[in-house]
Amino acid sequence: MNAKTPRPAISGNWASLLLPIAADDSIEFDKLGEEIDILIDAGVDGIYSNGTAGEFHNQTEAEFDSIQAMLAERCKASSTPFVIGACQPDPLIMLNRVRRAAALDPRAIQVILPDWWPLTDAEAVDFLKRTAEAADRIPLILYNPPHAKRVLAPRELGMVCAAVPEVIGIKLADGDASWYAEARRHLSGLSLFVPGHHLATGTKEGVAAGSFSNVACLSPRGAQAWTVSMRNDIDAALDLERRICTFMDAHIVPFRQEFGYSNAALDKLLSAIGNWGPVGTRLRFPYRSIDMAEAVRLRPIARSELPDLFP
Repeated sequence: MNAKTPRPAISGNWASLLLPIAADDSIEFDKLGEEIDILIDAGVDGIYSNGTAGEFHNQTEAEFDSIQAMLAERCKASSTPFVIGACQPDPLIMLNRVRRAAALDPRAIQVILPDWWPLTDAEAVDFLKRTAEAADRIPLILYNPPHAKRVLAPRELGMVCAAVPEVIGIKLADGDASWYAEARRHLSGLSLFVPGHHLATGTKEGVAAGSFSNVACLSPRGAQAWTVSMRNDIDAALDLERRICTFMDAHIVPFRQEFGYSNAALDKLLSAIGNWGPVGTRLRFPYRSIDMAEAVRLRPIARSELPDLFP
């Protein structure tokens, strides 16, 4: 892929692969397979592994390989698009994950910028160029979350990604109207993935290609139906977005702001509230998990406030 080659499109509602964790901190691979099958049956636009909610930072390399092999096998058998997250704070480990992920032929490979010491723009370009070589023609998605050591503004992202045309998309946090104006100005050639609970706004602004979605953690089928509805009735989709954000602010965000739980803990809580699969709320040591009783308490509230997501 060179600078004159159009970047291939990737879009829609992508569901996160969450790790079922046993009491002894092992990954329950039988439940993981069941989860993948449920997500495929839900008809989501795609499944992605090893985002933050997939606990990419807390796996052995053998576990990483087993997770990706299971995802690739089941998605290929059902013609479901999949993205592999090769993220790892260590750049050498990440490059090796990229090489192994590329052999599984995903739609794209997601990476972060190395995260022990923040990279300069030039270092970020150098890293992404070497990552593109390791990916061997598989496109890249850059994940630049709000908790990264360095969060790049749209102008900075545009400059870095322009130098590496293999980067076809970015997963990032959105912002206010001025942020959207900057995104339109500097990132128009890239597929942008905004937070799931802001997808209708991102779509209305003409910026979002889709989301690697926390709403899909709550309800894969509901998030898919909501995403499709944005093509036909954006006002109704925006109304549901307002109710989703109200629910998140009242019942989910306090677990992070007041009690210090991680974003992965929040996403697993959403999955347990939705009660659609065998994931549970447990995170791997040393991260604290939200008690399953909280999910049980919030289930009727979610269905009362967001019936559209639970058809």
